[in-house]
Amino acid sequence: MSSKRLLIIRGRLIDPSQRLDEKRDILLENGRVKSILKPDSLKAKTIDAETFNAQGLWVLPGLIDMHVHFREPGGEDDETLETGALSALKGGVTTVLAMPNTHPPLDSVKILNWLQNKSEKIKAPNVFFAAAITKRLEGRVLSDFKRLKDGGVLAFTDDGRPVMDSAIMRRALEKSREIGAFIISHCEDLNLSLGRPLNEGLPAFKKGIPGAPWASETSMVSRDLILAELTGSHVHIAHVSAAASVEMIRQAKKRGIAVTAEAAPHHFVLSEEDIPGKDPNFKMNPPLRAVQDVLAVQEGLQDGTLDAIATDHAPHQKSKKAKGILGAPFGVIGLETSLGLALTHLVHKKILSPTRLVERMSLRPAQILGLRNKGTLKIGSDGDITLVDPRRKWTVQPPFASKSSNCPFIGMELKGRVHSTIVAGEIVFRAQGNA
Repeated sequence: MSSKRLLIIRGRLIDPSQRLDEKRDILLENGRVKSILKPDSLKAKTIDAETFNAQGLWVLPGLIDMHVHFREPGGEDDETLETGALSALKGGVTTVLAMPNTHPPLDSVKILNWLQNKSEKIKAPNVFFAAAITKRLEGRVLSDFKRLKDGGVLAFTDDGRPVMDSAIMRRALEKSREIGAFIISHCEDLNLSLGRPLNEGLPAFKKGIPGAPWASETSMVSRDLILAELTGSHVHIAHVSAAASVEMIRQAKKRGIAVTAEAAPHHFVLSEEDIPGKDPNFKMNPPLRAVQDVLAVQEGLQDGTLDAIATDHAPHQKSKKAKGILGAPFGVIGLETSLGLALTHLVHKKILSPTRLVERMSLRPAQILGLRNKGTLKIGSDGDITLVDPRRKWTVQPPFASKSSNCPFIGMELKGRVHSTIVAGEIVFRAQGNA
């Protein structure tokens, strides 16, 4: 934690937790928010503070990505905690939740402690962990939920694979409710998806590639909503991609079921029609769906059916993606492009207001994860801030801070980019060319 003072002046402070959207100065001290002031009402010299002139920038509570894969242990050729952290900071993300499908998976306190000790050596961002629902991600025997929760995990998930056994999922939901945790569900019926790389539809048919139907996702969304209602437990639906799934979640919320949900940028920007040839950098799970699904995901983010934007950052080295669309692993990177994509395709297109964007990328993820001092810039909260130039145009190009470059957005021009990233009151990233 920083013992220094940092005074950020003349920026547009957008903080939905305080219903603030106006020019303000903000003083950070000892890693926390000390005060929020009218512009130029405090002189940095009088309080021995470093000054950051944020004229023309948006000052946001630090972005939170509640769905990333950092691959360590066992997948260090694809990503490490350190390179994943750098990728997050470059994308303006100050807090992440790392998924447990590593090798070995995070299904024990021993592995959790090893990861926590290693992540603590990284200066920033804040790295939290989700633990496996089932031991070895096999879908058979529950992990020790209580010990893992007491050890600091924020959620439980077998992400990368669904829990196919409904009885196991029911017990997982009941156990998570008992200990005050929640389940992140990867909704996929493997008997319908069959490991197929694209969405079932005309574009896949024209490419001669077998497709997975939208029902492979929505059928499991339906099951997990029913189980959440049965158990009174909180279920969070990961990477929603299908229009029918959005509508089911919308209706479940109206009925009072404890469900939250997220969408990834690739699912609110790209459709199956955008896939060039058989490019494996467009292979992700769930796959890119039809145009009407993309519009439904956007609408879900707009009306709050989908609570959060989360990247599902899934790095893979070039040699793995070089195996072609059938042989390559599922997944794309997303931390460094998520904010730019959201600004370009949601904010600048008037689908989300700037305030709603902050809700989806900071406030709601913090609330879902139970991080009371994050997602807000209230006095006393953590001094995690993302500074954004909303008008800066740039083109997505490697090199990336991530160890991998499996990105479907290379060559896309975006409007809006991270200027600087602040964690615990310290500037830990500045985009090149920024003063």
